[in-house]
Amino acid sequence: MKIYSFPQGGIQFDDPSVPSRYTSITSFLPNLSVIPLIQHSGGRASPTVAVGDLVREGMLIGQGQGPGSANIHAAVPGRVVRMVSWKTPEGYTNDALIIRMEGAFEKLGKKEEVFPWKGLSPVELQRIIADYGIVEMEIPGRPVSELIAGYKSVTDLFTLVVRCVFDDPWLAADYVLCRERLKAVVEGSAITAKAAGVTRIVFAVSHREQSLGADLLAEADQWNIPASLVLVGSQYPQRNRRELELALRLYEKKENASLGDLLILNPATLAAVHDAVKLKKPILDRYIAVGGSAVRAPQVMRARIGTRLKEIFAQCGGFAGNPKRIASGSPIRGRLVTDLDEPVIKTSTAFFALLNARAGGERSRDCINCGECRPVCPVGLDPEELYKRSLISGKKGGIGRRGECHGCGCCEVVCPSRLPLSTAITQYALGEN
Repeated sequence: MKIYSFPQGGIQFDDPSVPSRYTSITSFLPNLSVIPLIQHSGGRASPTVAVGDLVREGMLIGQGQGPGSANIHAAVPGRVVRMVSWKTPEGYTNDALIIRMEGAFEKLGKKEEVFPWKGLSPVELQRIIADYGIVEMEIPGRPVSELIAGYKSVTDLFTLVVRCVFDDPWLAADYVLCRERLKAVVEGSAITAKAAGVTRIVFAVSHREQSLGADLLAEADQWNIPASLVLVGSQYPQRNRRELELALRLYEKKENASLGDLLILNPATLAAVHDAVKLKKPILDRYIAVGGSAVRAPQVMRARIGTRLKEIFAQCGGFAGNPKRIASGSPIRGRLVTDLDEPVIKTSTAFFALLNARAGGERSRDCINCGECRPVCPVGLDPEELYKRSLISGKKGGIGRRGECHGCGCCEVVCPSRLPLSTAITQYALGEN
């Protein structure tokens, strides 16, 4: 099959400290769960329980309020012992309910009751997806029901794209989920397609994972919706929306296919849709990749929402040395973690701890004018020039608007001087407009 990719830039990114993507373990159940009331793109969910209340596994404990907000559910049975607030590194305030586990589980270890969904209308399916708090299982965590409603309001022709693109080794958890829950991913795609009224489903799969794509397509044969497999590039940042859409538009042109607008969702999100509609189950756990040079035994784990990072790292053998950097996501675009009491949430994908402050293990030096950053930029910018101009301006927005840079970090990965090029461009040189 032909491989479709974006036309310029990008890198091949490998990391030996990533956990194996062929196995997963189930993490220990947390004695204390930290359940934030913001696990989505919008505002804080309003708590529906108070300190001292007993909650059941899967019980609604936070009601979504307004656009971008989603319902929050208890991941374990227990008692609400406290509410805490803190300031995030991004500057906003979050609140969380602390639940001490006690009582019986209603879903864990029990035979799952299956509910039929084929007779439900699109409106009913959207309501279930909203009621169970299903959001994109990655940042920014937009509610899926709102995404569906938004597309349906502006277009009659659009395609559901199942994004199985593994251009970053730290997407190991999504890969494991695809393999272990392939049937749920495909059926969740069919449910989402019916709820949204999409014209077709496209499985966009990294070309190195052609066998996975074939398995997804074979499983999709039983659903009465046109489905296609599109093999895309494996270079980072192929998974970014812009780069993925460039590849799919090229496919559309070459294959004379009419895709319309693209509703792009990852496999974890579609598995969550399946669980909500077919099993009447909210998001109780999350596949996450845990590793890094400071972690003794990296693992892909299926962890309960609310499990604290100190427990996650402990189950991976603890630290082999004093970590200089702990973050979530990927070393390319990771978000700094400042407190090991931070919990796993719906949008968590990976956590890593490094023995060096940077993935490359080197301190920043002066620019040597090598130009290595220019050919890897997928949008054709000159990171070296923009970085130097940012030093001169010394303030946010000092050289104009943000423009096309989407902060993929390719330039930082290849820079031999370990300069914070992407950070400077997105936050200082071009501003954050």
